[in-house]
Amino acid sequence: MTPSQTPDPDPEPRETTGLEPGGGVPPGETPPGEGSMSGAGPQDTTYNPPKGWAKAPMAMIIVVTLLVAAFFLVYAIILLL
Repeated sequence: MTPSQTPDPDPEPRETTGLEPGGGVPPGETPPGEGSMSGAGPQDTTYNPPKGWAKAPMAMIIVVTLLVAAFFLVYAIILLL
């Protein structure tokens, strides 16, 4: 494909309706949308795949939670005695 055959994602200012000479937009007129290329940018699933919680961090959270609960349970028992 030669450069003249590739589609230009940006609209041609001279052919876009609603533009004043020089490219301005008159009051009350909606400006044309900008061109974009579909599929541009990295795929999110490639760089950040959804895997959920890893086993080690989840185990550490559970262990810390159990230690804190045990501490308060022992503390409450000591206060009752």
